Amino acid sequence: MTKEKATSKKTEKVEAIVEKKVTKAVIMQGNEAVAKGALAAGCDFFAGYPITPSTEVAEILSNELPKIGGTFIQMEDEIASMCAIIGASLAGAKALTATSGPGFSLMQEAIGFAKITETPTVVVNVQRMGPSTGMPTSPGQGDIMQSRWGSHGDAPAIVLYPDSVKEAFQLTIRAFNLAEKYRSCVVLLMDEVLGHMREAVTLPDLSTVRVINRIKPTVPPQWYKHYDENQKYLSPIASFGEGYRFHVTGLTHDDHGFPTNKPNEAAKMMERLNKKIKHNIRDLVQIETEHMHEAKVAVFAAGIMGRASKEAVKMARAEGLKVGLLRPLTIWPFPDDAVTKMLKDVDAVVVPELNEGQLFHELERLVRERKDGSLHRLNRNDGTVITPAEILTKIKEVYNG
Repeated sequence: MTKEKATSKKTEKVEAIVEKKVTKAVIMQGNEAVAKGALAAGCDFFAGYPITPSTEVAEILSNELPKIGGTFIQMEDEIASMCAIIGASLAGAKALTATSGPGFSLMQEAIGFAKITETPTVVVNVQRMGPSTGMPTSPGQGDIMQSRWGSHGDAPAIVLYPDSVKEAFQLTIRAFNLAEKYRSCVVLLMDEVLGHMREAVTLPDLSTVRVINRIKPTVPPQWYKHYDENQKYLSPIASFGEGYRFHVTGLTHDDHGFPTNKPNEAAKMMERLNKKIKHNIRDLVQIETEHMHEAKVAVFAAGIMGRASKEAVKMARAEGLKVGLLRPLTIWPFPDDAVTKMLKDVDAVVVPELNEGQLFHELERLVRERKDGSLHRLNRNDGTVITPAEILTKIKEVYNG
């Protein structure tokens, strides 16, 4: 069978699994949407260790990946899982792992390795109440800062955060696309509520879904640099076994991947890691807004709290209150410029989240020059969600205050 025929056959099998021809809404779970989104994006390797509340992602892929010639491996722990997907990606696979808080903590050193070696990988973290073992079947949003700063060093992060089952499908595809395009580890943050939620979803026709594959080198092997430079700080990537010689190490390295202690080469490597994110911020950042053009009070929230806030804003506006919503789908890199611009004309901001104020402090950093009292936190950290009614109560308190 030719390579083209094999690819076509694989595409047909993926379309059957993802239900390409379904034109009506189907009931789907959030974790199921992640698994199907991964398949639609071309994922052909999964390594992971079962952990509540993400296990359904692994369970579904263990059944579906072999049908398309992909590979599923249950590893001995999350450290091994992260290392396995790095190795698979270096060999040319589109690789994924899924976990929750305690497992995400274990993966941090290997996530840093994926970033410094610029190896495309995707990590799904279905958050639960923490710290430590916490409450495995209860929601929390305590991993927002860890998803940015969990690994030591200054390598930047790309982190996406859906608020619906359909968006979980869409952002999983986007996570793979960004990982391949920017040669980095991309994290998809989920909430336990969303991972286990079932709702009616109409998936797009796969022929309309944009899938990005990594840039392949076009130069002769002797000219190849594994960490080459260009104006957009993106570079081609060869896979093991394709005839290109390169070195992979977690040490600071030169253009070919070999360790170096030279300050100029170290600075060049760090510049590339950071500027490929900073110089492409408009491509990376996604924000949903509602009624911000006339808002007196804005609600800023992500994930499942963004969804609850959307309903709270609807309720507030039904009572005649000028309230708007600002929901980041990309939380890292944090959308500094966009958020600053959108919040400059509002009197106050309400920030509901299931932690002690991780997003609140980011906003505080951005609007520190404003008058005291313009930011209002609404926190819960007990394994239950903040309801739209409770957010509405806070909106009214701020609005009338």
